[in-house]
Amino acid sequence: MDSKKGIIFTGAVIGILAVVLVRFGNPVNMGICIACFIRDTTGALGLHRAEVVQYIRPEIIGIILGAFLISLAKKEFDVRGGSSPFIRFILGFVVMIGALMFLGCPLRMVLRLGGGDLNALFGLAGFASGIVVGIIFLKNGFSLKRTYKLSQLEGYLFPLFNAGLFILLLTAPAFIFFSSKGPGAGHAPVWIALAAGLIVGVLVQRTRLCMVGGIRDAILFKDTYLILGFISIIVFASLGNLYFGFYKLSFAGQSVAHADGVWNFLGMALAGWGSVLLGGCPLRQLILAAEGNVDSVITVLGMSAGAAFAHNFSLAASAQGPSPNGKIAVLIGFALLLVIAYFNLERDAKATVQGGVKIGAN
Repeated sequence: MDSKKGIIFTGAVIGILAVVLVRFGNPVNMGICIACFIRDTTGALGLHRAEVVQYIRPEIIGIILGAFLISLAKKEFDVRGGSSPFIRFILGFVVMIGALMFLGCPLRMVLRLGGGDLNALFGLAGFASGIVVGIIFLKNGFSLKRTYKLSQLEGYLFPLFNAGLFILLLTAPAFIFFSSKGPGAGHAPVWIALAAGLIVGVLVQRTRLCMVGGIRDAILFKDTYLILGFISIIVFASLGNLYFGFYKLSFAGQSVAHADGVWNFLGMALAGWGSVLLGGCPLRQLILAAEGNVDSVITVLGMSAGAAFAHNFSLAASAQGPSPNGKIAVLIGFALLLVIAYFNLERDAKATVQGGVKIGAN
């Protein structure tokens, strides 16, 4: 799975599964979206009260449990943490604010392109621009410091928590919220969604697929391994959408999307820059968290808090476009990233991209 054929196969499977999930009930061009599905899950837990986006998404649970199980089987489960945890929480929060301005994580951006949503082109341009800014800081010594070995219990808690969420989804107690309309009410059957998540979790764990890593490595090292997965998702999602009749080439009338190009660009620029500083996109953070990386668990908690905050304070965009509060939040997010990036430069050290890629500092 570490060959180019493996990463292309993984992208193909994700692209096809995403369309199949739409066929079974997920919103169009939202077969899999890490940001949207974390937002829906936080809503189901009552952390925000936006009634149209409340549902415990089994795809997220499946991705985490799939990556956890395969990392155990391959003896790659390694519990570590302590690398600037609060900064990672803030970065996760900021990445979510950017994603909800665009209305999708980097993976959904790719799936939207595969569905003919031309607004995602502005998101892709912003995403690449944010990654370039992040690379500048990486090359100048940005680092969130080393990690430390932690107890095994720390690593097991995150998968166990998600297994608990799945029990809540199946039992549907009164304190869990479920949307009756809107994107949260659109979902594939539980077991199909869980199975799709498990497959994605296993494949992504084995191939190290990362939306940010694809563009980052292509720019830094002329390495096309990860970006081939990125491209494969677009190609096979496009084919799947054409087959099922979901493909719609346009700017207007797209599902759970708005047509404000400037803020689509800026939202994904914020998400791209923040993800580079974190060492991976939201999907990659889920995989790392499942492998025992407690710093990535903290990042996921930051994303969850960002999602709750965004909907409690009207920061998230909607199909009608970005909100005034959301625009202010994105600009504040850029300021926070600049401060974090600048004050974590180690000019005489080597920057390390989480995942094992070392970059010599200038």
